Amino acid sequence: MDFRVAVRGFVVDSGNLLVLKRLSKEHMPGIWEPPGGRLNEGEDPFLGLKREVMEEAGLDVEIGDVMSVRYFTRQDGQKILMLTFLCTPLSKEVRLSDEHSEFRWIDLNEDEGLDEFLGQDGFYRKEVEIYRRLFDGRV
Repeated sequence: MDFRVAVRGFVVDSGNLLVLKRLSKEHMPGIWEPPGGRLNEGEDPFLGLKREVMEEAGLDVEIGDVMSVRYFTRQDGQKILMLTFLCTPLSKEVRLSDEHSEFRWIDLNEDEGLDEFLGQDGFYRKEVEIYRRLFDGRV
């Protein structure tokens, strides 16, 4: 296989999206993004997403619908097939792993400054727009 499968949890609580800030030593340092990561070989995507969100944010989540499927090449040349799922947190207390330095809950109804928290160059803007269409402003 010449690509890796990754998952992201678009974890939303009362219209607020959980984003985590990468440590400066990791790939894409200082970038804010939703929790997630690459699956282990043969790993079930749903179990892998639950594992990633628990490892990175200490949250158990209910996984909902697939929001997007993307295929891209990272800056380091690695090819990624990414599945992003809408998730609901089953608990509220975020506990960061050693991969991230900060977390925030950002208001999905606000546009001002939003792209700063949506990955490199606003990568996750597409998912915000999908979320807004799904809920027609009723977040």
